[in-house]
Parts: sequence; C-alpha cells; structure tokens
Amino acid sequence: MYVVFRMNSASAPGALTAIPQALDSTLAIGPSTSHTKAIVLIVMFWLAIYFTSIFTPPLLDDADSVHAEAAREMVLRHDWVTLHANGIRYLEKAPLMYWSVALSYKMFGVSDWSTRLPLMLGVLAMLLATYSLGAFSFGGIGGLYAALALATSIGPFLFTRFLIPEVLVALWLTLGFLCFLKSLEEKQPSRWVCWGFAITCALNVLTKGLIGLIFPLGVVGLYLLLTGNLRHLLKLKLISSTLVFLIVAMPWHVLAALRTPSQGEVRGFLWFYFVNEHFLRYLNKRVPRDYDTVPLLLFWALLILWLVPWSAFLPQAIKDVPARWKELRGGLTSRQRANLVFLLWALIIVVFFSFSTRQEYYTIPGLPGMALLVGGWLQRETSSAPESGERKAGRTSSLVLLAIGVLVSAVGSALLAFAKTPAAGADLADLLRKNPDSYALSFGHVLDLTPQAMGAFRLPLFGFSFAFLAGTALNWHFRRRNRAAAGNLALALMMVIVLTCVHSAFVTFSPILSSKNLADAIHRSYEPGDVIVVDGEYENASTLNFYTGQPIRVLHEPTGNLWYGSKFPDAPRVFETPSSFAELWNGPQRVYLWTDQAKPKPLEGREYFVLAENGGKSILTNRR
Repeated sequence: MYVVFRMNSASAPGALTAIPQALDSTLAIGPSTSHTKAIVLIVMFWLAIYFTSIFTPPLLDDADSVHAEAAREMVLRHDWVTLHANGIRYLEKAPLMYWSVALSYKMFGVSDWSTRLPLMLGVLAMLLATYSLGAFSFGGIGGLYAALALATSIGPFLFTRFLIPEVLVALWLTLGFLCFLKSLEEKQPSRWVCWGFAITCALNVLTKGLIGLIFPLGVVGLYLLLTGNLRHLLKLKLISSTLVFLIVAMPWHVLAALRTPSQGEVRGFLWFYFVNEHFLRYLNKRVPRDYDTVPLLLFWALLILWLVPWSAFLPQAIKDVPARWKELRGGLTSRQRANLVFLLWALIIVVFFSFSTRQEYYTIPGLPGMALLVGGWLQRETSSAPESGERKAGRTSSLVLLAIGVLVSAVGSALLAFAKTPAAGADLADLLRKNPDSYALSFGHVLDLTPQAMGAFRLPLFGFSFAFLAGTALNWHFRRRNRAAAGNLALALMMVIVLTCVHSAFVTFSPILSSKNLADAIHRSYEPGDVIVVDGEYENASTLNFYTGQPIRVLHEPTGNLWYGSKFPDAPRVFETPSSFAELWNGPQRVYLWTDQAKPKPLEGREYFVLAENGGKSILTNRR
C-alpha cells in the first residue's frame, strides 16, 4: 500500500487530512462494518506490509539461514523427524516451523520468498485469529482494531525479518485462549472447545517446546485461581483432552528419541532437547552458552515498544481489567473475563523470562494479548459520546503520540543533517564501527552505525521521520474533532509507510548480515571436490551452506548449533584445526576461505587470491 502524492505548502494539511477521511468514508469503519469488510481490510494491510516484503533481502547468516538450511536438508534427506544442518544432527528445535518451510520448498522450490512464505501466512493467520478473538470478546470493531494494531505495530514486523517461530507461538496462544474463553461462556463446555484448546497446546509444543504448554496452562490456571473458579477445570474434559494433546504432540518426540538414542558417552535426543535446551537454558547453564541476555528493565520496556504506536492507548486499556478482589470473585462480565485473560497472557510471558535468559523477541507471543486490550478500548472510545471520559483519554494519548512524533522527526532531521553521502561504490561495511561483543543480541549491529554510515539510509530515514510526524499529527487532528476512527486509520496508514521504510533500510543493511553475494561468487566457480571453509563459527557464514547447497568446513573449535551433533559417530567431518587447515590449503583441492578479517590469521605467510569481497567479508582461495 504505497501512497504517492504531490502538494504545495498551502495544500499539504488539507490533502493529508483528506486521505484518511476518504479512506475512512470508503471503508466505513463503524458499528455496521461487516465481518467480510473487516477481513478484507486486515488482508489488505497484511499484503501491504508483510507479503510485499517476502522477496527481499536475501537470507541472513545465523538463525535465518541455519533454520532454512535445516528445512532444505529435511527435503533432501526425506527425514521429517531428525533435523540436520550442514549434514549434522540439529537437535535444538521443535519441528513444526521446519515442516512448514520444507513443505513450501516441495511445492515452490527453494528460494528466499518460499522460505518466508509459511511465516508470512502464519502472520496472516495470527491477525485473523486475533480478529476472531476480539470479535468474540468485544464485537467486530474491537476485533478489527486489535488485528490492525497487531498488523501495524513494530515488534511483529521486526521479528519476522528472519526465520524464528515466535509469531507461530502467538498464533496458537490466540486460538487456544479463544477456545478457553468460549468454554467460560458455556454451561457445559463442548467437546470441540476443550479439544481445540488441547490441540493448540500440542501445536505450540511442536513449535517451541515446553513453553507451548507452560504459557497457556499458566494463564488459565492463574485466571481460574484469581476468579475462584478452579472447579471449571473439571468441565474441560481433562482425560479426553489430555489424550488429544498426546496424540498430536507425542509421536514426533518418541520418534526423535528413537532416531537419536544415547551412544556411548554421547547422550541422546531426550537429554539434549529437554534438559540442555529447556531446563539448563532457563537456568542460564545451557552448553554451549552462545547467546546474550537483555537487561531486565529493558526487556519489560520492549513489551511496550514492540506495540508502538498503539501502546499509547495501553494505560486506559489496562484500566478496563478487573483488579479488585471482590470484583474478581463476584462474577465477571464477558468483557471483563476477556480483558483479564489478555493481561495475564502478556504478564505470564514477560514474568517467566524475567527469571531466565532473555532475547528481545521473547515477548512477541504476548503482543496479541496487548493488542486485544487496546482493540477493546478503541472500540469503547469510538462508540462513546463526544465528551465522554474515553474520548478525553483518547485525545490525551493522541497528544502524547504527537509529542513522540515531533521528537522522532527532530532526531531524524538531526541525523539527516549530520549524514554524509557515501562515495559511489563504497562498501557500507567500511563506514561502520564494529561491536562484535553485542552481536549475540538480535539488534546488536545497530550499534555499528556511524554518522558516515547514515548517509546510505537518507531516503528511508526521511520517509520514516516524515510519516511518523504526519501520522501522529493527523491522529491528533481527527481525535480533537471526535473522529477517532479516522485517527486510528491515520495511525495504521502511517505505520504502512514507516514499516516500508524500515524494510528498505533493512535491505540496504543486509550485505552486512548476509554472505549471499559471496555464496554466488563461489557458486559460479565451484567444481566437485572443492572445499568451502569458514574462518570462525558456522553461524557467521551459514548462508554459504544454504545458497551453494554444499557442506562447509569450520575453522573453529566445536561450538554453536553444530557442537552437539558433531559428537555422534556418524557425523561428517566439519571442524578444522589450524594444522588440518594448513594441510588442506597446501593440498591439491581448491579451497574457498570465508573471513571477516582484513588479515586472516590462518593465512599468515601463505599465498592467497581474493575471489570476492562484500559487506566487510571476503572469499579467499588457494588457486586462481
């Protein structure tokens, strides 16, 4: 959804105001909005934000291409039980996301867009599930606002730029809580509602492991405890629901354990997957420790940041959650029940990880709950009287957003003023300041940016700053005139432009994060028998494995994703030592060495030739 227009300074305010007004009138967002129109609107925003971004950039090194490679090898090996990466058992992850990507490869072939398609469809399913849950709890308009808030907020977009399953976790939680809230409305919950909750828990376990069970059961258990309704558990057909859960979740775990038993001193799948990857990781004792953790206060703040700009409406939305003991125990309305579940949903997740290791994206599965709280409140605001408390609170939030918009615009303008245009053909990597100690965090590379590097991002930075200011100003303008629906639409359209600019900047920055161009250079000259070696950990250049389709050697001590699988007797040779690499380099085979060092230590005193350079990385060879 791209809007291109020309205007002079006199006509700008009127023209900008006319866009959301016209769209609001055309879409007729209001009490009479049909389910069909709401779904069409959700799909339109999904197409504009998510579908259009599946084609670029190339896959990134580390988790993005490691996970894609595991799916590719699943297809090549015809093994849908034991994951492999670079030919080695990859026992860390639950399989559901990899199954979906492998199925996409079988249907459409291996490509960047077919890798991302299942996750993008998962986003669409999550948005529609959020709409359904919101419509059930607050009516169609509440569901629509919740889905639009989720579709246009920052967090879900950022963390679907690479292949991780958090959005799928959010999808199963949304469907599971829809089943649970329906069970509270029924005097005797139906079999399908109870089994539906069990199936979503099982799918979540197959997506992310035991947290797929801990989160929904934690929310449901705490809700029933707070409301004094633990006897409701007896209505959920516990025996048959447990059997349904086991039928869905257990087969893969049993087969995986049988395929990878303990072999001598090497413990099998059950120990590595459940003990090392679940319990020891939670206690920050997982081996190897190849991750960092976000500071606690920042982790809580990110829960709010990922919902920007809609988090401005969270304070009043949270006031709708029943908090008094007598209110909780005195019988709640359907709306109150839903709001309590939605708040517990987000809190359980953020509190759970507060006592463990934390990555920036661990709160993403809680965002639908936050969006639903906001959507329910926005529905109340738009249906309230012009001078009601809701309308006044909405104007206050819009003023806060406008202040943020002014600040964002000022910072953006300052960065544009200090940015320097890079020389033609300059490699962005040469303009960055490296901070390798921060790269275990998802956005560690942001710290690399310098004023010189900002020159490469002038256009998306201008678009981001202008759109944020214009969108928050229009939202304030409409809410002052009691046009809350138009204000909400202005914010949603603003975020389409903002996220488009974010994606554009991401594409510009991608050569720093991906070795795809180097893989292409290898592919053009590769012949059977040649050897590809990474000077560092496998994850640093995992795109070479994915894009060339060839196994790669690792000049590093065993660590990272390949560490445990390499211990099994049938594991291929992957790790090289300095002495074995020296023998390989001086041997008859052509060797391609990936390195991010200007003067790689393994080649000191040795002759080498530069095949390709890009993004601060290079491919060196021992043969012309």
